[in-house]
Amino acid sequence: MNIDHIFIFTDDNGKVANELVEFGLTEGSSRIHKGQGTTNRKFYFDNFYFEILWVHNSIELRSKQTKPTGLWRRSEYKTNGYSPFGLCMVNIDETKHIFNNAFKYQPDYFPKDHVIDIIKNEHQPDLPWTFRLPFKDQNRNIDEPKSHKNGISVLTKVSFEYKKISDNNFIRDFGVDSNIEFIQTSRNWLNLTFDNNKQRKRKDFNSLFLTIYY
Repeated sequence: MNIDHIFIFTDDNGKVANELVEFGLTEGSSRIHKGQGTTNRKFYFDNFYFEILWVHNSIELRSKQTKPTGLWRRSEYKTNGYSPFGLCMVNIDETKHIFNNAFKYQPDYFPKDHVIDIIKNEHQPDLPWTFRLPFKDQNRNIDEPKSHKNGISVLTKVSFEYKKISDNNFIRDFGVDSNIEFIQTSRNWLNLTFDNNKQRKRKDFNSLFLTIYY
């Protein structure tokens, strides 16, 4: 499992994250992405985290620096059919091939020459906006809370549902990872399985297009 984190765009200033707290997840830190126009609420686990993301400054999001990333299109998922999901892979040699033709993005909130590699998936936007950070380290979050009331601990499988038939290399690049899959269905949806579903439970979050199995 080489996922650093996943984001889900929302349009209610992050209030929907309260549903995750009520579900029994412990909320971690949050941050404003300086110059990018987005902010978040985050939930951390033993091997990854996910963030609820929303726009707090549309001018920054559509600036000369940020607009080419296509991130603003993801924020308008309710009207344009784009996937609201972002998939961040760990920066390791095993995932390097995915980003051979990546778009390079230098955000204000990272030091100079620390760029984010982005696969925008513009030709099939119901696939996730996929990227990797410049840091070769997955242990940056040791001080974040990872104990949750519902007993969830380790992410063991991720499934992205998408609508269109894919005929590009993106999905084939993930074929060797049995823990990350892309399934053609009638919707854009994210399924996260924790701890191999040992409790045999599930929770649907319709407003987040998310199902958690645990």
